[in-house]
Amino acid sequence: MAEGWIIPTQLFDNGTLQSGMAVQVVDGRTTDLRAVTAVPPDAPWQAVPGVLTPGFVDLQVNGGGGVLLNHAPTCAGLMRIATAHRAFGTVAVMPTLITDAPEVLAKAAQAVIALQALGGQGALHIEGPHIAVGRRGTHAANHIRPLDDTTWQILFKLRAAGVTVMITIAPEMVSVDQIAALVMLGVIVSLGHSDATAEQANAAFAAGARSVTHLYNAMSQMQGRAPGLAGAAINSDAYVGVICDGVHVRDDMVALACRARPVAGRMVLVSDAMPTVGGPDYFDLYGQRIQLRHGRLINAEGNLAGAHTTMLWGVQRLVGQVGLGLEQALHMAISAPAALLGKPHLGRITGRFAADLFVLDDGLALQPLSENIGHDIA
Repeated sequence: MAEGWIIPTQLFDNGTLQSGMAVQVVDGRTTDLRAVTAVPPDAPWQAVPGVLTPGFVDLQVNGGGGVLLNHAPTCAGLMRIATAHRAFGTVAVMPTLITDAPEVLAKAAQAVIALQALGGQGALHIEGPHIAVGRRGTHAANHIRPLDDTTWQILFKLRAAGVTVMITIAPEMVSVDQIAALVMLGVIVSLGHSDATAEQANAAFAAGARSVTHLYNAMSQMQGRAPGLAGAAINSDAYVGVICDGVHVRDDMVALACRARPVAGRMVLVSDAMPTVGGPDYFDLYGQRIQLRHGRLINAEGNLAGAHTTMLWGVQRLVGQVGLGLEQALHMAISAPAALLGKPHLGRITGRFAADLFVLDDGLALQPLSENIGHDIA
């Protein structure tokens, strides 16, 4: 039995950075976490320079590795997307289907159910089609529709199979009773792609919506006498996603939101990643060519079409450009999304495969833990 202890410079576990801790590894899994002083004196151990951390948790992943979920709503497509993001330290993703035809949603749902049956991650973020046309961004207007029986039946099947489901809706496009029914079904309701007033947003929060999709982007903005969805989100106790790539949101606006939240720990880093992450510098969406230009993904109308970024890049920018501490940045990338999903184990060191753990050096470059430990321990 391969067994031993690793002693990192620091580790991030359960939302906090800690020093003076040791992690036991047995047959490729972490089994114990304790103070260095409590490690048996005759046990094999190895020092690991850097910060040991669980892999990132991304709630909004449209694609990766050259694959867009809308175009490949299959088990193979899901696996390729997840593999592309794992190379950048993300070990749990919410594959995200943007607004599309009902049959595409049905195929994506069936693929997620099938993958879960094979032991894969059972999760799906449905971003649209029940959104506001005026705030659709790059979403296809011809597929936007009311919350209908087709969507309900698909949601029932997903939840019956135990799949974790998030749905982004515009609160002005659905009723509060529908939001409450979604919540009763166990669906995580996120507000986005919306022109809602603050009053409409607050009514949705009161009905059980617990999340907001990519703050500031594709939503009614803050004004002095009209807070809009952006203002309501910042003032709420909901989990609020934000893209930190220096393109979608200015760094000072990210900092403002992080400082202003009334409940600590509810900001969530997301990538909104597209197929160019780990893939070529272009892809097709709704029959249009989306091209990566100077770090921006642009459609034919000149609108942003998702993001060419990773959770690792977001963490690096949160620390280097936004000015957050590493603990808060990692909390946004790991602990907060894990809490929203009801999967706190994703934010913990123990009980994990070593392959799901990574080491950040002083420059926040990332390496798999397996590349930092010897065979006696791995």
